[in-house]
Amino acid sequence: MIYLDNAATTRPDEGAVEAALPYLHEKFFNPSALYGGGVLVHEEVRRAREFLLSCIADKARYELIFTSCGSEADNTAIFSAARRGNAVTSAGEHAAVYQSFTELKNCGVEPRFAPLKGDGSVDGEALLSLVDEKTTLVSLVHVNNETGAVNDIASIAKAVKSKNPRCLFMSDGVQAFGKLLFRLTPEIDLYAISAHKIGGLKGTGALLKRKGVSLSPLIFGGGQEGGFRSGTENVFGILAFAAAAKKKFMTLESEFSRLKTYREQLSSALDKGIFTRISPKDGTPYILTVAAKNLRGEILQRLIEERGVIVGTGSACSSKHPTSRVITACGVTKEYLQGVLRFSFSPATTEEEVIAAAEAANSAARELIARTARS
Repeated sequence: MIYLDNAATTRPDEGAVEAALPYLHEKFFNPSALYGGGVLVHEEVRRAREFLLSCIADKARYELIFTSCGSEADNTAIFSAARRGNAVTSAGEHAAVYQSFTELKNCGVEPRFAPLKGDGSVDGEALLSLVDEKTTLVSLVHVNNETGAVNDIASIAKAVKSKNPRCLFMSDGVQAFGKLLFRLTPEIDLYAISAHKIGGLKGTGALLKRKGVSLSPLIFGGGQEGGFRSGTENVFGILAFAAAAKKKFMTLESEFSRLKTYREQLSSALDKGIFTRISPKDGTPYILTVAAKNLRGEILQRLIEERGVIVGTGSACSSKHPTSRVITACGVTKEYLQGVLRFSFSPATTEEEVIAAAEAANSAARELIARTARS
């Protein structure tokens, strides 16, 4: 079976799991315990924290808080920062951000949503026009999880701060961390990441926070994570996260180039009479999103799986809806709106798999067209 739904989740990296296994079995101690085993585990968590932080940020300027997932990191940031006035985001955010913003109105904060361009990136001028002296938070996804479009969060954050220096800027970096070469700039206050998108384990994420930014915890209890996130640390998940990230960042540039080539090979091999491309060429090489005219994506998905290839139809977090909120916001026309397919790659993806995926998609689409014609 060929697996090309890595934007939803990746297969856990065997080396990362193996590196963390001792902390699931013999070194299972609570890192808050004061005996020797607890102190040892606490030190390992500290090292993992410092390494993950160093991958994209200046340790003198930022700190890292472990969470259960990227969604928790997003929620912690949003409900801490947006406490009055208005908060600005885009129509292309992951549900963890978008739904949090819709909830803000129940907290007395006005949510504002900037429109998207056709490829899923934000309309930067429109977003800036929504920022005023009452804006307390701007949140912009780094990589659109449905189209792969990359937002220039560094320049947009700088522009936001120029307009309102007191406003906080956050970004959901779940589809960017370990996949794009970048570092946080001083104008970016909060940044969410997740382990299972890069070969780590589900149930582990983190929020990078600029020092001096205040947070209100969602979870109270023992005061772990500097009081920002109570609960016994997921040591196994944290150490697997760090091990997976170490491997990813060692090959980040070479994988970027290789997968970009594969993405374009797949795009070229798809039948242009059936599929139209949504993903931009300057987006992440890890995602190629297309749409089939007058066909249903979930039926195509099943037919492609019958041919030995697993692909997505968009965000796994919004799979229960007939059409994608994000793809609709991109302005995709009605005849393509239900036929969305998302191919997403990992370092394990091969050229042979990409070629086979194109053949499977073309074959499945032609079969579905023929079925429709007969009915």
